[in-house]
Amino acid sequence: MRKHTAGLRLVDVAERAGVSIATASRALSGSAGVSEVLAERVRAVAADLGYVANVHARSLASGASPGVGLVVHEIGDPYFAEIASGVLEVAGAHDRMVQICHTGRDPYAEVAQLRALVNARVGIIVVAGSGHLDRDVQARMKVEVHAFEAAGGRVAVIGRHPQLGVDAVVPANVEGGRAIAEHLLGLGHRRIAVAAGSRRLATMADRLTGVSRALEAHGLRLADLPVVEAEFTLEGGKEAARRILDEHPDVTAVLALNDDMAVGVLSVLRERGISVPDDVSVTGFDDVTVAGHLSPALTTVHLPMKEMGRQALELALLPRATRPRRRPAAQRLMVRASTSRAR
Repeated sequence: MRKHTAGLRLVDVAERAGVSIATASRALSGSAGVSEVLAERVRAVAADLGYVANVHARSLASGASPGVGLVVHEIGDPYFAEIASGVLEVAGAHDRMVQICHTGRDPYAEVAQLRALVNARVGIIVVAGSGHLDRDVQARMKVEVHAFEAAGGRVAVIGRHPQLGVDAVVPANVEGGRAIAEHLLGLGHRRIAVAAGSRRLATMADRLTGVSRALEAHGLRLADLPVVEAEFTLEGGKEAARRILDEHPDVTAVLALNDDMAVGVLSVLRERGISVPDDVSVTGFDDVTVAGHLSPALTTVHLPMKEMGRQALELALLPRATRPRRRPAAQRLMVRASTSRAR
């Protein structure tokens, strides 16, 4: 059974593996001079014991500042690209290199990327993007994060990551969901469809909670609206739009829960000759740079993504606090040409 205790030392791994401390060190760092069979044995022993090298001690010994690892769901998504630019800006000011890992929105790949960054000897890890509500994923993430911090590393997250208990920048997803839904309701829309990502994402659950609160204030229920789940991407937005139009042709508005999906929705509406906003209004969420330059320009919820990236790394550069710090990121409704009064 893995112990994941900070009291373990390299000498404990060396003794258990039956090798010298120098050999154990070379095996764990991937240095030359150790056969792959022996290196694999040492790594297996380290994993069994739950040993994680003290990244700060290694960096100090080499005279270098510990690197920064950034884990994102999708590097091609403008949301994550803007967050990354904020992280890179702060890292550059502190003479730190950044390694960016892309999970492809696979929660188990996210756990694997955390391990890879630890093995790469970074001193800080920033996890950007929604936490997962799946308990098994949460448990695995918690084990990796706590072992890394116990060994001297620092972790900060962007978004709501249940049970991790680390410093976090928390965007106003509930408030944003309510604001964008209230905007559509205020324009007289009642036949609203929602293009959503997986409800297993904390971000999605929070945005839907906000939408639900707005609906309830107008005597409506989220359960009465078509909520179509698809990939949280442009292609997912296209898929959701096709299903909405085929199954609910009378909708007057599509509320997409991120801008990437909204772009996909706009594309399908254009293909089918449906005018936006005259026939159907469309909204997004995040306010990525391109949102204001689409035709029509996208009504959406603005989140300060670059600033969120900056704040997350700034938190991680601070010494660990007794209680996890929280930094809220406010939302702002951006009303543009993609919405108008219900037909």
